[in-house]
Amino acid sequence: MSNNPIGNVWIYIEQDGGAIAPVSLELVCKARELARELKVRTEGVVLGSEIPESLIATLHAYGCDHVFVADDAALKLFSPVPYQKVIVGLAEAHRPNIFLFGATVVGRSLAPRVASRLQAGLTADCTALRIDEFEDKASKRVLKNKLMQIRPAFGGNIIATIVNSWQDPQMVTVREGVMALAEPEEGRKGTVTPVPVALAPEDTAVTIVERFKQPSEVNLKGAQIIVSGGYGVGSKENFRLVYELAETLGAAVGASRAAVDAGWIDHDHQVGQTGVTVRPRCYIACGISGSVQHRAGMSESAKIIAINSDANAPIFSIADYGIVGDLNVVLPKMIRAYRARV
Repeated sequence: MSNNPIGNVWIYIEQDGGAIAPVSLELVCKARELARELKVRTEGVVLGSEIPESLIATLHAYGCDHVFVADDAALKLFSPVPYQKVIVGLAEAHRPNIFLFGATVVGRSLAPRVASRLQAGLTADCTALRIDEFEDKASKRVLKNKLMQIRPAFGGNIIATIVNSWQDPQMVTVREGVMALAEPEEGRKGTVTPVPVALAPEDTAVTIVERFKQPSEVNLKGAQIIVSGGYGVGSKENFRLVYELAETLGAAVGASRAAVDAGWIDHDHQVGQTGVTVRPRCYIACGISGSVQHRAGMSESAKIIAINSDANAPIFSIADYGIVGDLNVVLPKMIRAYRARV
């Protein structure tokens, strides 16, 4: 452990069968930035069974200085009660300053349980994290080196900065794709601490008999070009133009929450705060007004093209190229133009 009075920065490393969840590696990269500023170490926490050495090496390469490994047959498949017990015991023993979780199904189940047992604050679905000082007006104290936990609030109408004045750890969940993934440093070394696992019979009262996994057929995260449709598309039938343009460009199809809520397209295609965060080379927003929630999921795209009949739509404030017009007129012209070039 560091001799620094500030605790280290921890990341819960979600893994399945030795494969690390992408969001965990993204959080390792962000944790490394935060730890560097605080002059502490970056530490990963891995639970599972028969965890391969290559997984640990990958964590070191991406920025973990130290990794706690709880390897036990009882932890082979995720179950919230035993996982919570192991993590809470570790946190009570080592007192991290910051604890990051991915906002996955597992992370959203586990993080609140850990926070409750540790009596720590937890902010969900953060879109940015930074270190700063904070003036606590209630106690008239200036708190230094606090984690600024930034996320949309009140339906996306404001961006809130949340600070935890409770005891450490300062806990957050972050969705996949929000934090940038840095290049690994091959050969980078770190240390490992095996964690003894002592579970009582009541900790394993629930047994997973069988598990079914169905991979998503939509891969927005890996798409280099995304064509997204919003409520301004007008109808499910009109979405055929979005699909047609995407097919012409070899792109993936995305959507805003409004279009998903209207039943025009499946949730797997949703981009934004309550969907997927993406960083394609080109993002084409068709009939999307550009709410804070949606922009949070695509504003880091390399190039943004916005098509909207409302010249004052917020999406134009972040677009590299804007087209004011009826998408039912604009999209067929784009499709013909691209097909002619191909």
